[in-house]
Amino acid sequence: MFVKAAVFGATLIAGLSAGVAEELPSQIAWTAYGTGSGGYNQAVAIGGALKRVHGVDLRVLPGKNDVARQVPLRGGRVQFSATGVGASFMAQEGMFEFGTREWGPQPVRMLLASNGNGNLSVGVAADAGIETLADLRGKRVAWVVGSPALNENVGALLHFAGLTWDDVVKVEFPGFGASWDGIINNQADAAFASTSSGKAFQLEASPRGLHWPPLPHEDEEGWKRLSDAAPFFVPNMGTVGAGMSDDNPHEGAAYPYPILIAYEEQDEDLVYAMTEAMVDLFPEYEGGAPGIEGWALERQILDWVVPYHDGAIRYLTEIGKWDDDLQTHNDRLIERQQVLAAAWEDHLAADIDDDEAFASAWRQARREALETAGFNPVYR
Repeated sequence: MFVKAAVFGATLIAGLSAGVAEELPSQIAWTAYGTGSGGYNQAVAIGGALKRVHGVDLRVLPGKNDVARQVPLRGGRVQFSATGVGASFMAQEGMFEFGTREWGPQPVRMLLASNGNGNLSVGVAADAGIETLADLRGKRVAWVVGSPALNENVGALLHFAGLTWDDVVKVEFPGFGASWDGIINNQADAAFASTSSGKAFQLEASPRGLHWPPLPHEDEEGWKRLSDAAPFFVPNMGTVGAGMSDDNPHEGAAYPYPILIAYEEQDEDLVYAMTEAMVDLFPEYEGGAPGIEGWALERQILDWVVPYHDGAIRYLTEIGKWDDDLQTHNDRLIERQQVLAAAWEDHLAADIDDDEAFASAWRQARREALETAGFNPVYR
C-alpha cells in the first residue's frame, strides 16, 4: 500500500517533495541500537516526522549488538538499519563477528549517515598525567572483553601516537560501562567512548576528572597511521560532550553514527525514496534527539569507506551532490567488496571444520586477496 503526503490544514509542509510519499510504503522497518541509545532515539524522532508528514509508520527494532541488528536486515524483516561502524564497515570486511562461517563479508550499502558534533576517542582520568595520546605509554588502558571492534578502535588511536597495545597496561573489563567505572574507581586510566556518553559525564564529575587527549589535525604522520589502522575515522572538532563546548572544542576524531544502510539487493526505488525523505524531512526532525543534527545534507561524507546504494546515488545525483570523482571512489569500494566475496567463496570451499582454524585461515586469505588487488587490508 502506498500513501500520499499528509496535509496540514490545506497546505503541504513547505519544501517537501510529494514524490516521496508516492514511493514510500505505509510501513517501513529499521533496526537500531538498543532502547535509549542515541541511534534509537534519532530513529524514533525520524519516525515521528515520517508519520506527521507522510503518514508512514517507522517500526524500529532495537538490537543489543551488531549481529542482532544485522540478522533482521539480512533476512528481509527490515528494509534498513541505523547502525554503527561494526555492522557497516566491519560487516563489509567480514571481520570479528562477521568472520564466522555463518556470515562472511556482507554486501552492505549506505543511504546517508549522521555526522554530529561529538567525537569518538580515548578519554582519560585528568589526574593520570596524560596530556597527549603518546602519554598513554605505560598507563592502564581498558580492554573490554567480547568487544573486538571497541578494542580495535583503541588500538587505532594508539597507532596515531606510534604506540600499540604492547606499550600500555591492558586492564580487562566485562563491558563498556564497567570500563569507565574502572577509571572512576582507579582501576584504569583510559577507555574509549563517544564524548557525549553518560559515562564520560560521570567521570568528569568524579574526583578524578576527565581529559580528552587531542589528535592534532595538522599531524599528518599521526593521521596516516590512524587511517591505515581504521580508515573510517575522520578529523572532527568536537563541541558536544563531557568537558567540551563551542568555546572549548576537542580537536579529535569521529566517524558517522548512526549509519543508515541496506543490502545491495534492496529495491532501488525504495532506497531513493527513503534517502529523499531523510533529506526533505530534516527540518521536521532536527532537534528531535541529541546528535540528530548530523543528518543534515551538508554534513554528509560521500567518499567514506562503505559504498552508497544506487538508489541513494540516483537521488544525490539529481540534487547535484554526486560527481564523477565520487562515482569512481564508490566503484572502487564495490570492487573491494567483490574481492572479499570471491575470497570468502574460495575459503568456504576449503572446508575447514575447526572454528579457530577457519577464522585464522580466513584472516590470512582475506589479507592476501586484498593486498593482491591493491587494497589496504586494514585488519591483519
